[in-house]
Amino acid sequence: MDSNVRSGPKIPLVPELPGPPSALNRTDVWPPGSVALSRNSQGLLRGPSQGWFGADGTTVGPVGTRTVDLNADLGEEVTDDPALLALVSSANVACGYHAGTPVIMRAVCAEAVRLGVAVGAQVSYDDREHFGRVARDVPSGVLTEQVADQVGTLTAIAVSEGAAVAYLKPHGALYHRVRDDAKQAAAVLAGSGSLPVLGQPGALLDLAASAGRRTLLEGFADRAYRGDRLVPRDEPGALLEDVEAIAAQAVDLAGRVDSVCVHGDSPDAVATARVVRRALEAAGYVLLAPW
Repeated sequence: MDSNVRSGPKIPLVPELPGPPSALNRTDVWPPGSVALSRNSQGLLRGPSQGWFGADGTTVGPVGTRTVDLNADLGEEVTDDPALLALVSSANVACGYHAGTPVIMRAVCAEAVRLGVAVGAQVSYDDREHFGRVARDVPSGVLTEQVADQVGTLTAIAVSEGAAVAYLKPHGALYHRVRDDAKQAAAVLAGSGSLPVLGQPGALLDLAASAGRRTLLEGFADRAYRGDRLVPRDEPGALLEDVEAIAAQAVDLAGRVDSVCVHGDSPDAVATARVVRRALEAAGYVLLAPW
């Protein structure tokens, strides 16, 4: 846990409206007598057919506007975090078990608040040596405690910077394991409270949904697929390198998932994210966090 976490009241990311809705992620009628709207963690109101409106009721995207989230892994000590944060709508923040430190987490959260980017907890096996990419047989109770520690650490830091942890996303080997391993999936959920869960179809999302938790589907712009599975990293062609192919895959995925991921640990992560964002916007998408 970060010993330098500042105490004091939480600064809300979203200004209070002069009337309902005044809480995050709820549905209300606003303005009175109008259509049902909901608000995301960036303070935008969503109406029918994904029309988006600012906190003052002004239109951000017309009714019928297509929206998609663009997420990336941040705080992993391998990329230009501020530059990447300027391009995405959600940040999967490393919580110290595969990468990251309290100082880095704080810097990412502060910049995310400044830019209006949603903060998510990217939880991992306790495996800094292998960057969290080696599967481990961790007892359920231990894994639950490790996830709770990661979420708790990031939450304390985020709150001190005026943010809130908006969702959960496993990292690396744990991400793939919980698609099929219901026992480990349950342990991850037990350690993460009621946070919405971002991932691919499988045990984790199924269990989360059955528990009443919000689930969102993710697709990877820069990874090759075999059916609905990612090609393992140790196989040839697993990582897409042609930026135009990555951009095209991002646009294709945007119509089928809630959030598109661009990895933050590649040498050209920022340049790739910039091309992906431009491609999504050129295809008519508005980039917005769904949390």
